[in-house]
Amino acid sequence: MASFSTLELAGRALAAQSTRLNTVASNLANADSVAGSPDEVYKPRYAVFKAVLMESGLPGVAVDEIRESEAPAQARYQPGHPLADEQGYVYAPAVDVVESMADMISASRSYQSSLELMNTTKDLMVRTLETGRG
Repeated sequence: MASFSTLELAGRALAAQSTRLNTVASNLANADSVAGSPDEVYKPRYAVFKAVLMESGLPGVAVDEIRESEAPAQARYQPGHPLADEQGYVYAPAVDVVESMADMISASRSYQSSLELMNTTKDLMVRTLETGRG
């Protein structure tokens, strides 16, 4: 039935956007964290989507993987910091807060659109059932 396919499609999109929102939130939460070496610093993560074929035969979306950024850590000269190395540097993750906020807004709107699709489909199904009552 087409309505159930729509619900499946919206559900998959909600799950994918939820994962995307979680990775962006994690990146923003760790944007100001620092470490004593570039290897120990938090690496930003990004959800990578892929197209999948749903059980109904229609195309859908799923999270393929959570990829870590390969951008180098940012060195900050803070000789008084307790985590500073011998040269006085601490290392921060390469998180662009403005880009992350734009990504969060985009993911949030996609999530809302999928939720609205789900609610509209549900309303149509309920109205169809009510017309049969007479």
